[in-house]
Amino acid sequence: MSTATATAHRPGGLDEPGSSGPGDPSAARDAFFDNAKYLAILLVAVGHIWEPLLPGDREALTLYVFVYSFHMPAFIVVSGYFSRSFDGSPGRVRRLVACFAVPYVLFETAYALFTRWSDDDPQRPITLLDPTYVTWFLAALFVWRLTAPLWRSLRWPLPVALCVAMLASLSPSIGEDLDLQRVLQFLPYFVLGLCLRPEHFALVRHPAVRALSVPVALLGLAAVHWAVPRVSYAWLYHSSAAQQLGMSWWAGPVMTLLLFALAVVLVACFLSWVPARRTWFTALGTGTLYGYLLHGFLMKFLARTSLYDLLQPYGRLGHLAVTLLGALLVTALCTAPVRRLFRPVVEPRTPWAFRQPAEDARR
Repeated sequence: MSTATATAHRPGGLDEPGSSGPGDPSAARDAFFDNAKYLAILLVAVGHIWEPLLPGDREALTLYVFVYSFHMPAFIVVSGYFSRSFDGSPGRVRRLVACFAVPYVLFETAYALFTRWSDDDPQRPITLLDPTYVTWFLAALFVWRLTAPLWRSLRWPLPVALCVAMLASLSPSIGEDLDLQRVLQFLPYFVLGLCLRPEHFALVRHPAVRALSVPVALLGLAAVHWAVPRVSYAWLYHSSAAQQLGMSWWAGPVMTLLLFALAVVLVACFLSWVPARRTWFTALGTGTLYGYLLHGFLMKFLARTSLYDLLQPYGRLGHLAVTLLGALLVTALCTAPVRRLFRPVVEPRTPWAFRQPAEDARR
């Protein structure tokens, strides 16, 4: 992937629907990033549909932990990369509210109501301060992007972000408002994306890096298989302090650094094998926000059915069937017909909420 190609992209999808990335706003989309987003959302959906298979199955848990160790970091790194041009101007703030804040309110309400049925919790309150299931990511992106100008102004932004994440991991008093633990503990990946340049993405596409990524990923998989019975995979959610996981306070900073190092290596391995050319799924990468926000309803619905009981006698074939089902469902949710149907709630138009530029000038 050339440097010219990397700069000619309009992010869309999970980065910001319909927005333009750094550079010329009229530039064509870069297939590499659309491919990466589609493959990453595929892993997210597969990870979620695997969850009922985990108890008592070390192999399934190993794959689950391996995927979880890098799929959200990959999303966040790409989102940070396409937040480099956010400068806090009124136009960009309006777009930020329309792309993340308004959908967060709509989907948080919808998920809270749906969870009353899917989780047998009819008294679950509807509150915008406690994100439900997948909606935490919208709240996090809103906060991260608002702070992007601050991180770009720092001399050493990534070390500072890592210190923030480590401090959060040993602070159980932070609480659950807006899933702030996740916002702070995942922050270094967003800041890493802010620090990246097109040549860094070109580097991971080098043939030597691609060849090296195979044994490195296999080594990571072996390490995960060893760690599964010994370390709680709840660390991967980044939603709790060390004390809340029954560990000493110093384990939080240590695990933060270890998981960051593991995730960065595996994200590089993942990106090295993402096609840079247009493929049959490139267009689906423009609809990953739809796949992300909508697939949770289907995952929760399937968990309430007898699907897993029916497939259990088939062993690994049943697991494969579940995997394919998750991939097919999220792929369908990224297609154009689904995007047209749900655009009013995923990409709502909000001219009613803001003054127009001419009105601002008159004021």
